[in-house]
Amino acid sequence: MNGRWARAYGAPSWHLLVLALCFLVAGYAATRVVDVGIWPGFLVWFVGAIVLHDLVLFPLYSAADFAARSATARTPRRGRTAARRRRRPAPINYLRVPAAFSGLLLLVWSPLILRGAEPNYRAAVGLSTIPYLNRWILVTLVLFAASALLYVLRRLAAGWAGR
Repeated sequence: MNGRWARAYGAPSWHLLVLALCFLVAGYAATRVVDVGIWPGFLVWFVGAIVLHDLVLFPLYSAADFAARSATARTPRRGRTAARRRRRPAPINYLRVPAAFSGLLLLVWSPLILRGAEPNYRAAVGLSTIPYLNRWILVTLVLFAASALLYVLRRLAAGWAGR
């Protein structure tokens, strides 16, 4: 039965259950937004986020990824076997992951990092938003440094395994 379902649906049966739960959570959130009466602002924010992502951010980070892949592309060297080249880690993923986490942190905390919420934040907690930019930069540096260290360690391990 499960094999027939997977062929007909195109995915395992748990996928449909998880998808239905996601729609239930989204529906609940939508009802809460409507009940509170902030749905016009929420709708403007939602459409703006879609437009900003699809028309501005997606082309930007796609171009940045293409440039990074082009810059880190390997040229085959003589005397190297294909198996040895395959064992070496691809450097692009060691750039993508910290950049994605840093971008996500910037997206989530941008009102505090860019000091756009200074009056509200100061009124709510009595503190300044100045440290958020420095902390985001520090977290970004740590993410890229950890990724670089992991890349070097994996590259060394691949070199030792090839000998």
